[in-house]
This record gives sequence, C-alpha cells and structure tokens, in this order.
Amino acid sequence: MYVIIAILIFGILIAIHEFGHFITAKLCGVRVLEFSIGMGPLLWSRQGEETAYSLRLLPIGGFCAMEGEDTASDDPRAFNNQNPLKKILILAAGAGMNFLLGFLLIVAVLTVGHGQTPEITAFMEGCPYEGEDALQVGDVFWKIDGHRIYVTADVSMYLADGDTHDLVVKRDGETVTLENMTLTKREYPGETQLRYGFYFGAQVSGVGETLRYSWYQSLYYVRSVWDSLRGLVSGMYGVNDLSGVVGIVDLMSDVGHQSASAFYAFLNLANLSAFIAINLAVMNLLPIPALDGGRIFFLIVLWPVEKILGRKLDPKYEGYVHTVGLMLLMALMIYVTLHDVIRIFG
Repeated sequence: MYVIIAILIFGILIAIHEFGHFITAKLCGVRVLEFSIGMGPLLWSRQGEETAYSLRLLPIGGFCAMEGEDTASDDPRAFNNQNPLKKILILAAGAGMNFLLGFLLIVAVLTVGHGQTPEITAFMEGCPYEGEDALQVGDVFWKIDGHRIYVTADVSMYLADGDTHDLVVKRDGETVTLENMTLTKREYPGETQLRYGFYFGAQVSGVGETLRYSWYQSLYYVRSVWDSLRGLVSGMYGVNDLSGVVGIVDLMSDVGHQSASAFYAFLNLANLSAFIAINLAVMNLLPIPALDGGRIFFLIVLWPVEKILGRKLDPKYEGYVHTVGLMLLMALMIYVTLHDVIRIFG
C-alpha cells in the first residue's frame, strides 16, 4: 500500500511542477501545445481548444510543450518571441510550485502534529552544559558559528561540524553570546544513543507561528540540499550515494511501514514529501543544461549578447546543448536507478 502511495506522491510532485509551467505560460499568453504527466508510451489523451492533455506510462517526469520552446517560430504567442522576464517566470514557475507545495505540506504537519522551536526546555541528568556561564532552560538558539538557527534540526546540523562552537542565544529577550563552548555528544541515563544533553519541547502554536516555522523548516531543507551538493562536489559523497525514483519510493515505503500508526505515517510521509518537493525545486534551478535553471542561465547570458548584436540567436543551438545535457542526465538516472534496484533487491 505504501509503495502505491509513494508512487502517487511522486506523480503529484511532478504534476505540480509541470502545472506551474503550464498555468504561468497560459497567464503570459504563450501557446501550449501539450501538457503531459509522465513520460514514454501514451495512455490517455484529450485535445483541448489549443492544448493536448495527456497521461503517459512512466511516472518519472512530464512536460509542458510550448510553441517555439526549442525551435524558432513566427507565432507571436510562441515562447521564443516572449520577452526575457516572461521566459524566466515561466521556467522558474515549476520549481516555485514545488517549493510552495513543500511549504504547504510543512504547514499541514505543524498544524496537525505540532512542531518544536529551538528552545531548551530541560537538561538531561548530569549535563555539563548547564550553568550561569553556559546554557540555561529557556534559551533559544539564535546562531551557531555565525549560522542563523531557525528550527531544531539546524542545531544538530551545525553542532555536528565540530566540538567547539560560538553560540548566540536569546535569553529573557536579550542576546547572550557564549564563545568557544565545547559541545559533544555523550551517554546519559535512560538514553539509548549519544545526546548533547538538552531537550527541545516548546510547541509551535497559532497561525502566525505555524507559518513562520513552516518557512524556517523550508529554509532548513534548502540548506540541507546545498550541503549535500557541496558534499557531492567536494567528494564527501559519491554517485552511489544518490537515489533515483526507485530509491525514493522505497524510502517512502519504509517510512510508512516503520511509523507507529497510520496517523504518524501520514505525518512522516507528508514531511518527507515536503523535503523531496523542496529538493526538486532547488535541484531544478541549478544552471545545468536541460534543467530549467540551465535554460534561465542561457537567457541571462544571451540577453545582453542579443542586445549587442541587434538580433536573436537561433534557439536550435541552445537546443543542441540542452539535448546533450538531457542525454547525460538520463544516463545518470539510469545508472542511479540500476544501483537502487541492486541495493534493494540484490
């Protein structure tokens, strides 16, 4: 059941992304030839007034095909004949819808399941980090080593960067700085794993606070994606650490099965879906050929060039670059998918 739910969630994420392109193109007056959910063989199609709506077999993608998107067109409503601002809005709309969906899912999780603020509510027995010149109950983490803290997960992420940290906390409305403070995980009575020794228990409540911490949680997910990308570039992570559609569906299935009840399965899957949606938004805006970010990058670079030359460049050349980029991305997707299958079933 959870595998089916995971596949449906993944399909919804893709549909929302493509709908962002579609609705923004329509609002900008661009002619849309086909709006498709899924890739590969056609399962269903219906011809609208000017747009064909279709559903395809493989739930691993989708597309919003616009007139003049990859080739030159004389149609005044073609994508290639729009001004750069409209083009950027249309291209960025898919990622924007993914981010919005992730944000709304976090709002739902915090509203139904409640969340925690980075405020210390208690210390574990024997914690050495409590005192007048150290941390106290009621302290709200504000900065760790210069990094702004928004949610409790930020605390764990930045404390993991080393043992000695410069902390800034909010205490009774005032800002308190704790420099060169050593914080390491250790064993505590009654705990099954190493801990820092303090509890976060202040609950997020009220509409305003829920929206604010939903935004903070969204920023945390963006940070997590960037940290993962830095790790990939630096060699900390390898290609085999990546997961594709199969790996994500398997992970979501595991999360559902391991949840204590159907209610917690809903919360956990919604939270994971929010992370994946925001992950897709960030990744899609990277300046890589074939991705929306790559197309936006070309627009920004070519706009002054075309102004200087006094004419538009043939979009087919940019199309060649994106075609090569798409082939490389598909090769990476196939490799990652095969690796996921071997890891899961091997």
